[in-house]
Amino acid sequence: MKSLGRIIRSVKAFGRELSHGPEEVAVGAAPRIGLALGGGFARGVAHVGILKVLEEENIPISFIAGTSVGALIGAAYCGGLSAADLEKLARRVRFKDFARWTLSRYGFASNRRMIGFLNSILTVKNFEDLRIPLAVTATDFATGEGVVFYSGPLVEPVRASCAYPGMFLPVNIRGRLLVDGMLSHAVPTHPLRDMGADRVLAVHLKGCWTRRTGPRHIFDVIGQCFSIAQDMNTHVWKQGADLVVEPDVKAFEYDDFAHSTDLVSAGETVMRQALPEIRKWLSPEPQQTALGQKAQKRPGVAQPAAMPAD
Repeated sequence: MKSLGRIIRSVKAFGRELSHGPEEVAVGAAPRIGLALGGGFARGVAHVGILKVLEEENIPISFIAGTSVGALIGAAYCGGLSAADLEKLARRVRFKDFARWTLSRYGFASNRRMIGFLNSILTVKNFEDLRIPLAVTATDFATGEGVVFYSGPLVEPVRASCAYPGMFLPVNIRGRLLVDGMLSHAVPTHPLRDMGADRVLAVHLKGCWTRRTGPRHIFDVIGQCFSIAQDMNTHVWKQGADLVVEPDVKAFEYDDFAHSTDLVSAGETVMRQALPEIRKWLSPEPQQTALGQKAQKRPGVAQPAAMPAD
């Protein structure tokens, strides 16, 4: 009966998508806002601050897409946890809660503990049962192709999205070895467009993986290399964003779970600075010109000193 119920809900959801494509949104109707949560390991706790402000200000979020830690937080939030619940969880979570060191030629750690961790915090087990539609990204290790999960079991895709190469072992899903979604979707803006989002708010966790004195170990070396590569390709995901916010997380190490309070505050600060721009989305659209066209804008970036869209 549960399986039949999920099938019925999936068919209904599919029907809703067909019936209100982006081109059929009523004039003056509130836009469907998509929230893209990027990767960043412990720095991802800043996402909780973003969600906290959106909740407090009653900003409606229609879709969420997550990469790596963004996928984990997105799954928990879409599954029913509130921002307050996530904040409490962030204060006590540590690396050992979802990973353990192992000896393998494919990585130094396994994130299989994440199965138990996710099962303990999720009230639902499948994408179709989430209260907010969610997309989770991963990367096919063999081809480099981006893989986006929208349906089916939830836990394994989140594990795959968090499988940082060199640190965590790849995750096998239906015969495909998958690694961190950060390689193909550093900030998953385009999946939100595919889901039907009219406006996309992207959260980018830009931070250096090494201290000024140099790397501490191999993970700092690997992480900094990926960070450099991602900075060279930010134009790809920014094309899918209407607004980019960048919490100030540069002072935090990638494994700074003990500083969750400060990380949440960093997310809150930048989100509050971006609120005026978000509220413009919810205001009635201005009248179109005689040619029926509107001026196009490039995505803005809200940083520690918030910058509205250009």
